[in-house]
Order: sequence, then structure tokens, then C-alpha cells
Amino acid sequence: MIRFAEIIPEPRPTAFWTMLKQLGITETVGVLPRNFMDWRRATIDNPWDYTPLAVYKQMVEEEGLTLTAIEDNPPMDRLRYGIAGAEEEFEQVAKLITNMGRLGISIWCYNWAAAINWQRTSSRIRGRGGAIVSGYDHQLVGANPPPLMGPIDADQLWKTLERFLRRIIPIAEKAGVKLAMHPDDPPMIPQIRGVARMMNSIEAFERLLAIVPSPANGITLCQGNFTLMTDDLPAIIHHLGDTGRVYFVHFRDVRGTPEKFEETFIDEGKTDMVACMRAYRDVNFDGIMRTDHTPTLASDQAEVAGYSTLGRLHALGYMAGLRDAVLSETR
Repeated sequence: MIRFAEIIPEPRPTAFWTMLKQLGITETVGVLPRNFMDWRRATIDNPWDYTPLAVYKQMVEEEGLTLTAIEDNPPMDRLRYGIAGAEEEFEQVAKLITNMGRLGISIWCYNWAAAINWQRTSSRIRGRGGAIVSGYDHQLVGANPPPLMGPIDADQLWKTLERFLRRIIPIAEKAGVKLAMHPDDPPMIPQIRGVARMMNSIEAFERLLAIVPSPANGITLCQGNFTLMTDDLPAIIHHLGDTGRVYFVHFRDVRGTPEKFEETFIDEGKTDMVACMRAYRDVNFDGIMRTDHTPTLASDQAEVAGYSTLGRLHALGYMAGLRDAVLSETR
């Protein structure tokens, strides 16, 4: 069953949380509660510990919502690089997974983008009708020096990922938590500033699933990235969806190439979104699907770039229409 959820990056309840319920959406995707959640304004040193996670989940539930996933992580770059401090970071991740299991939070969205996370070179591009969107131009970053942690090649990243998965998947299985790897963003670019990008192709995700063939080892199918890897995204949804290990979808679209692209409204990008929704139906997708990187409309504000209220409401309504349409079809 195709289920909608929505990310709630805000540290405390907002009017948007109420709007989600009004739209019939009760599942949410949370972030680690690094910021204070009440009048005491206390900072949280280890938001992956049980107590802050439990308090955060309770706050979400008090608003009539369910916390289904966490799309955030403790520090992991030493773990990705395989250098001193990696073991401490692994223990923090293991603690997060264990505590998620205790609390019934079933999906963890993570990535293996070392030192350099998702990249944009502009968050002020004028899109359709003047809506504000973000974009990426590789020419603007290609010649920059490596980050402080230094360069790293793809072979080393694959070694550290395999080591990580072989240790963390048994913990996730015991906890009842599904790991959902997010692709590098942007994809299809071999390296940025000397740091290899290895989760950047269809073949990389096939390799990921083969490392540990467990239901706990799965995929976040971020359409904005996967559509830049292929000219036939619906076919890839069928291909990966047939494994039963796609647990999380970011339903979004872009225009351009991996080297130069911009975000779009989900009704105007390069992808056949009707065919994509139909593909999720065909593979009996049984995970959660959310909006992502939506344009900021006139008079709206985005506390976090790409996550404005009106932009997300538009995308959620469009997604609901697509889902109802494809579910009503006779196959």
C-alpha cells in the first residue's frame, strides 16, 4: 500500500503539523531532536539516546501524528573514512538503531556521502512563475580544494560501507528497523572536491543490496536523484521495487543533467510522474512516500530551504491525486 508521510524538520509543533492531519496524513519522518523541545530550552548532546528520542516521539504523538522514520544520523564521517574515531561513531549509530526499535520507529534513512553531503550551488533560482527553487552547477565546485578530512576514493568507501553493513544489519534485524540508503545528491558524478561519490548509480544500489541480502538492508528511492541516473525511471522503480527492499520514496523531480540541474514542481520536470506512481502500485510498494525539495511560492516562507508550507501542500495534493488515479485503474 502506498502510504504518504511528511518530514517534520521543525523542532516543535507548527501549524503545518495540523495541516497534515487535515489532509489525512498522520505518518511523519523525523529528524534527531538536537534542539530544545520545551520551555527549558535545554540543548541535547546525544539526540540518539533513548530519552531524547522518546520525548521527541511523545511530542509527535501528542499532536496526533505517528513517527515512522528518522531521516538523520549521528556523526558518521570517521566511520565512512575508516579512521580513528570510527568505532565510537559506530556505537552511536548502533545505539540509535536499538533505541528506534525500542520506540517502534521502523525506518532509518541514511547515506554514505563522506564529508560532503547533498550539494546545491544556489537556493535562489527563479522557477515557474517566479517560485524559488534550488539547483546545482558542477562547474562552480569542481576546482575547489578537498574538505578538511581530505580526499578519499570509492574503493575505500565501499570497504567501509561493507564493514558497516555486516555489523549494523544484525543489530537492525534484532531491533526491527529497516535501513534505507539515500543516493548521493547529485548522482553520476565520480567525485566532488576529491571525495568519491559511490552511491550514485543503479549498479551501486544493486551492489548495496547484494552485500547483505537482508530485509533490513534497503533503499530510499529519491526520485530527483534516480531520474538523473536513467531515462526510464518507471522501469527502475519496477527493477528495484521487485526486490521488496524499497522502503522510502522521495517523490520529486528535476530538470537538467547531473552536472547542471534545478528542482521543479512535480508536474513539470523530466519524469513521467504518472508512470512512476503506477510503477509503485505494480510492485506493491509497501513503504512511505514523502515530498521533497518543493518550490517556495509567493508569500510563503521556508524555514528550511525546499520545505515551505505551500510548496509541500501542492505536492501532497498532486501525489494524492496520482495515487487515487492509478489505484482506480484496471490493470
